[in-house]
Amino acid sequence: MMNTEVSVLDDVEQIRAADPGNMYNRIFDLPEHMADAIKIAETWKVSATDFPDPKNIVLIGMGGSAIGGDLVRAYLREKIVVPFSVIRDYSLPEYVDDETLVIASSYSGNTEETLAALNDALERKAMVAAISTGGLMKDVCDLNDIPMAVLPEGLQPRAALGFSLVPTLLFFDKIGLIKDVRKDVESAIAKLQVRREKFIEDAPLLSNPAKSLANAIKDKIASVYGGPTITDPVAQRWKGQICENGKNMAFANVFPECNHNELVGWNPKVLGEQAEKLIVVMLRDEGDHPKIRKRMNIVKAFIEKCGSEVHDVHSVGETPLERMLTLIQFGDFVSYYLAVLNGVDPTPVNVIEQLKKSLTE
Repeated sequence: MMNTEVSVLDDVEQIRAADPGNMYNRIFDLPEHMADAIKIAETWKVSATDFPDPKNIVLIGMGGSAIGGDLVRAYLREKIVVPFSVIRDYSLPEYVDDETLVIASSYSGNTEETLAALNDALERKAMVAAISTGGLMKDVCDLNDIPMAVLPEGLQPRAALGFSLVPTLLFFDKIGLIKDVRKDVESAIAKLQVRREKFIEDAPLLSNPAKSLANAIKDKIASVYGGPTITDPVAQRWKGQICENGKNMAFANVFPECNHNELVGWNPKVLGEQAEKLIVVMLRDEGDHPKIRKRMNIVKAFIEKCGSEVHDVHSVGETPLERMLTLIQFGDFVSYYLAVLNGVDPTPVNVIEQLKKSLTE
């Protein structure tokens, strides 16, 4: 149901006043970030001889620095035969050895989990590359002759997605694991530049899908469901952005796994009136398996019978990369407008900073 007390979303001055950290431009500029990231990748001094025939690939990172790896993993799902994992931890799985390619991704260069995992990779003599703005990671890379893609400073890690995603994709092209990925990146950039016009701050609530969905989510807990392929990491991105930008609780899960456990939690007898405080976003893609589409339709009807809203969001684009990124762009704008509705600054993540400080005490 449309909340009519949301005139703030039709007032550009109020929107801008709620965003002193200029998160809006960070979201709007995703395609420009990606174009700049192509240039960064071009200067990254790596080649196939530096990383010969890896038997497996591990990307280490946390939060916004890791989600780019998840997207690359999903993109490469049907393009490479080398196993690819994203590890969010202080240490690496036992299988990591000198035939493993490890990519360390930390926007700040000071993420303690990533630095610890990087040290673990070096002790195991893995083949290592890195992506960062600098920090302690640059010191480690300089000391160990690790090629590092140097990113521009001044962004929140989650707002630097284009800079973590594109160099990683082009890295695999440069070392010979995939081919012609740049044309997919460039087509995605063009698609995003067109699509963002639907979500701009000047577009009124009634004709702006991002504002409308943010309005629907306000005052509710969101569950974002994706499919098992390209929308799995996108659902995680939506969850993270709703939490970090919108300061609004959200969760994510994936079909068909959620049908084997979480589905039972949608119990109308237990939820009762609380169901009205829950909202589901289903991310749909043309590449979804027919059985996944059928499951989504059945589960949507079941959840609606419980008394919760379900919103379908469909990917747009010719390639898997375009479809992933158009969904992400939409979700990022949703999270931004949700922050405006919640009366919070979308940029700072104070509780994370408090946690980091507590860990050092």
